[in-house]
Amino acid sequence: VQLQASGGGLVQTGGSLMLSCAVSGTIFRVDDMGWYRQFPGKQRELVATLSSDGKTNYGDSVKGRFTISRDNIKNTVYLQMNSLKFEDTAVYYCNADLVPLGLWTVRNYWGQGTLVTVSS
Repeated sequence: VQLQASGGGLVQTGGSLMLSCAVSGTIFRVDDMGWYRQFPGKQRELVATLSSDGKTNYGDSVKGRFTISRDNIKNTVYLQMNSLKFEDTAVYYCNADLVPLGLWTVRNYWGQGTLVTVSS
């Protein structure tokens, strides 16, 4: 099982980016999916999570600007980021709780991280 994130890059202040993260492998079920970010020298912090039944949770600093969504057929989670600020510059990681086929227990997986740079 792997999580493959994409969509990071360089954007100007006020601009938008969409991140994607696809789960690959043989999976029985995907539960919560989400995005976290990490600033240099800091711990990862919550950006947004989305449960399998549609409940969302956002970090305070991104509320009203970022939107998380998912495609349960494609096992993909998205993060639409609007009104980007310089302080959103970070490495963004996707995360998922899922049940691999054959293991029958929930495990937590991380993607490889994608860099988002917002120029001031």
